[in-house]
Amino acid sequence: MLILKDICFARNGKIILDNVNLTININDYVAITGPNGSGKSTLAKIIMGLELPDSGQILFDDTDITKYSIDERSKLGIAFAFQNPVKFKGITVRDILNLSAKKTLTNENICDILATVGLCANEYSDRELNTSLSGGEMKRIEIAGIILKQNKLTIFDEPEAGIDLWSFNNLINIFNKQKEKNNTTLIITHQEKILKVVDKILLLEHGRVSYFGNKDQIIDQLIKPDCEIKGGNFYDCCR
Repeated sequence: MLILKDICFARNGKIILDNVNLTININDYVAITGPNGSGKSTLAKIIMGLELPDSGQILFDDTDITKYSIDERSKLGIAFAFQNPVKFKGITVRDILNLSAKKTLTNENICDILATVGLCANEYSDRELNTSLSGGEMKRIEIAGIILKQNKLTIFDEPEAGIDLWSFNNLINIFNKQKEKNNTTLIITHQEKILKVVDKILLLEHGRVSYFGNKDQIIDQLIKPDCEIKGGNFYDCCR
């Protein structure tokens, strides 16, 4: 269970998160949405430890992790998938998958996990994580690593950004499989398809929780039939 109590965060005199209170239960499947600048990414970074709150408390499995480092939170089973995955010169796909699995994977293991995200092991396992890989390829590899880690809580920051339609549809299947493994999943998104498959929606507005609960209670308000959806980002054009 993840509990956030009175989380506040400001930068350069601007309030980004304003007394956020949340309880995320084991196996919750949550989409975090809201207009640009509402605090979505900041909230995710605070949960992961990429940013520390100015005030408030974060509890994970009854442990106060408010001041824990990223590494300490990772050891507890919290993972973060960046909107733009980090590239590493000199490190291969095989290397990063072995690190994620905390063991040396066989070729068959690597083939299986890369196939899950739509990549061929023969083409990718020994490639470096550098600029020769596209953003979509990097994102698939990062997700493969996250699957191997078998985390308790996984946070995805706009996973649909920069990937093709096949990858996006496969991504939905991966999210559903994560839920079957009792993995609590938080997804920052504006995508209608993702909002329709999650269990709960967290709506942020002006740094505050505007709604948190069953998606069926709010989905029709967020996705309006007379709204022209541009690039899948429905929210801004519907407000």
